[in-house]
Amino acid sequence: MRYRPVVVEDARQIVAAGYDVIAQEYLDWSARIQDDPRSRFVDLLLARLSPGSEILELGCGAGVPCTAKLAQRHRVFGVDLSAKQVELARLAVPGARFAQADMTDLDVPPASLDAVTAFYSILHVPRAEQPALYARIASWLRPGGLFLAALGASGNNGVDADWLGAPMFFSSHPPARNSVLLRQAGLRLLVDEPVTMHEPEGPATFHWVLATPAGR
Repeated sequence: MRYRPVVVEDARQIVAAGYDVIAQEYLDWSARIQDDPRSRFVDLLLARLSPGSEILELGCGAGVPCTAKLAQRHRVFGVDLSAKQVELARLAVPGARFAQADMTDLDVPPASLDAVTAFYSILHVPRAEQPALYARIASWLRPGGLFLAALGASGNNGVDADWLGAPMFFSSHPPARNSVLLRQAGLRLLVDEPVTMHEPEGPATFHWVLATPAGR
């Protein structure tokens, strides 16, 4: 697959507009993934959290399956660039709070969250901006707080002209570089695992991490 370069200023608009168009198609497509490991990793996170924990989900999408599962016992606030995704999430998970927002521009008090999650969403953030985002996430977490994410692993950086029916921006580092950036941001890795799953079009590998603030 060939990716067209794009200026960083356009990336957010492409992602927001793309998901507004394909929100339902993406939801149907993702349901056809037979071996998505999200449930396993969410269970790993839930086993470490006390009931009523404060969780921020970055790129919540339509709210299923992850937001819904997290919201059963915890206070969840989900953000997404796409207005359509937020609309679907509010319908699917009325017990959580949602907002259309850019994850790189959130005003979150330091040490105020028990967990931050990001399932296949940070790979839509320009990779030059990802180190600063990781540092902010580390600052948002309380001592012992947890960051669970499925990061990109391909090293792609640009626009797929037709992804599920709309242009979409992707940007990521290989897993080894992701790990370095997370540690440099002040996070200690508890899980550092590339996982290959099978999307309808074929195999795809993502970098799953569970991390906690180092030294806190």
